[in-house]
Amino acid sequence: MHWLPFRPKGPVVSVIRLQGAIGIAGRGLDDAGTAAMIEKAFKRGKPAAVAIEINSPGGSPVQSALIAARIRRLSEEKGVPVLAFVEDVAASGGYWLAAAADEIFADRGSIMGSIGVISAGFGAHELLERKGIERRVHTAGKSKSFLDPFRPEKPEDVARLKRWLSEMHDYFIDHVKSRRGTRIADDPDLFTGEIWIGQKAVEKGLADGIGHLVPTLKARFGDKVRLRRYAKRRPFLSRFGAALAGETMGMIEERAGFARFGL
Repeated sequence: MHWLPFRPKGPVVSVIRLQGAIGIAGRGLDDAGTAAMIEKAFKRGKPAAVAIEINSPGGSPVQSALIAARIRRLSEEKGVPVLAFVEDVAASGGYWLAAAADEIFADRGSIMGSIGVISAGFGAHELLERKGIERRVHTAGKSKSFLDPFRPEKPEDVARLKRWLSEMHDYFIDHVKSRRGTRIADDPDLFTGEIWIGQKAVEKGLADGIGHLVPTLKARFGDKVRLRRYAKRRPFLSRFGAALAGETMGMIEERAGFARFGL
């Protein structure tokens, strides 16, 4: 019956899934890996809207910005509204993606926020000293050994890193404010890296309401709405269960990202 001519059809909503950590090589999300499905979702046919299913603990700020910018560009070019549906978590870079939507919906248990920037590493210079190992580094340029984990931390390196993190944090805040506008609550904790769950996130203006994808789209576009799903193409070898070393490490890093939120 679907293919009969002249049969009235309901509106189409394109659905794309953004699942995983952002910027993890071989897995997760990056602009190059998601570009094709995002472009198709906006350009194929005449969708009434594009819905984004988001489940991401964050990751690379640049990849987050690139994916979000592509979504905004296509939305404006095609005149297609974007609705985001948060599942377990849209934190840090994951919330950057959610903020690209015109409206954000979440489950009562969804975790949102973490609007901040983090840099983590380790220091092993004392271990090398105890083992009698000498670290030899030769550079052309005084900043080339910046924050070398095998050498003592330098105050000037830490100051430079904090400046970079502050600049990136300002970029993140500008993005959220420009997208959410007056919906954002006047709360000093909003941009401290704090997180909120479900209804509290709605009250803070991080989301527009509690709602799941299918019932929300039916309420918005009618019971005859049709969902057209687009997925990220899997690497060729992974289709046959052949996980490469880089992909395995990506899985570990992604698992660690979700574990930060008890997931």
